[in-house]
Amino acid sequence: MQRKATAIWQGGLKDGKGVLSTESGVLNQTPYSFKTRFENGTGTNPEELLAAAHAGCFTMALSAELGKAGIVATKLESSATISLESQGGGFAITKSHIDLSADIPGANPEQFQNAVKAAETGCPVSKLFKAEISVTAKLNGQAV
Repeated sequence: MQRKATAIWQGGLKDGKGVLSTESGVLNQTPYSFKTRFENGTGTNPEELLAAAHAGCFTMALSAELGKAGIVATKLESSATISLESQGGGFAITKSHIDLSADIPGANPEQFQNAVKAAETGCPVSKLFKAEISVTAKLNGQAV
């Protein structure tokens, strides 16, 4: 399986602008720029897209891991935060932290934690990152 996205950039780094499009059409000429990446301009940026990819991938992987234990969640909600930091004269993505809230009535906390850990390391996007990955998880509103 392969997925495709296209980036078009015009101009210099700080004054230029670009658009991103995906094969599926979900992103279609979506603007991005220096301001959307390092300030608060209108549009998206690579780190925001990576955060969405990691949150989505992790949540699906967790659903699969829970399923292996015979558990079906009522709701899984994940929010990923990507950290872009200055490093060695350039920039590096150094962390991806996921905040997870899971509604699973009657779930065993140990089985839940095992599934979270397996999803944290097993999701394909986690495997792609060469960065610290962490998860803060709540089960039925309680930290575990």
